[in-house]
Amino acid sequence: MNERDNTVYAKDDPRSSLATAPAPGPDGSAAIAAAQYVDFRQLAPADGTTAEERTAIVRAQNVILVHTEARTGDDLGNGTLDGELAVILTDDSPVISVHTAAGTTPVNDPGLVVVPPGASHISVQGDGPVLRLIEAAEPEWRDRAANAEAYAEDHPRVAPLHRWPEPVGEPAVRHYPLAKVPDDPDRFGRIFRTRAFMVNFLPPQHGPRDPRKLSPHTHDDFEQLSVAVRGSYVHHIRTPWLNDSTAWRDDEHVRLGSPSVAIIPPPAVHTSAADDPGVNQLIDIFSPPRVDFSQKPGWVLNADDYPMP
Repeated sequence: MNERDNTVYAKDDPRSSLATAPAPGPDGSAAIAAAQYVDFRQLAPADGTTAEERTAIVRAQNVILVHTEARTGDDLGNGTLDGELAVILTDDSPVISVHTAAGTTPVNDPGLVVVPPGASHISVQGDGPVLRLIEAAEPEWRDRAANAEAYAEDHPRVAPLHRWPEPVGEPAVRHYPLAKVPDDPDRFGRIFRTRAFMVNFLPPQHGPRDPRKLSPHTHDDFEQLSVAVRGSYVHHIRTPWLNDSTAWRDDEHVRLGSPSVAIIPPPAVHTSAADDPGVNQLIDIFSPPRVDFSQKPGWVLNADDYPMP
């Protein structure tokens, strides 16, 4: 993947030291896709009777997001997957157990859980959100997304997913708890990767973001999925002008509460501003994993398990 994060960050922003790539994305002449905004509870009300009724499914080019407002006793089937499954658990998530052919793995703490390929299901002990990430090509899931029509054809500006190398060691359920990650102002968030995904748990922000300290930037060839798990955000999106003026779009300033996701296409200029007076938190998701973040020593917290290509 030939990626670049284009912006001039503030000197105290850890991203100011990111390497840049000189070349443009896969097809710089292609039309720019529209950003998408999804309120999960509009798709799947939290008071639904069954887990299926409380599950919202949306997708981007390379990843499917499955958001469930889980309840005690739910059993969440994942099917039989060709690739890994990633499970995101936040401070509001319940305790879960992951069941595979190799046995049962209880997970009691927020963080990222990676499940090896094959058949699996998740049992739930408690109430709260469970977010699953599945490769978009998985036959059991690829047509179930509410926004599947937006990806009836591949977006030519988005680099395709080529899985990164196999993890080190034998196949196993891996849990990366956030409680074991100390704060570090020189690191941007808390980043983990799998063969297909990169997940960045950004720190909670108390109160609105300073409007004088936003960070508008672009990506050449990958989508950014910004999932709001607490509070609310205004997603500011600007679509660059190409030669065809009939495809120009007005700037967007879209407010979403939580839980929700903004799917931001390349090379849209974007930045997100927390605006709730309480606690706000985003989780950013990329597929495939970002090379620039991966090249920063110490940024990817499970790099020893998941080597770069």
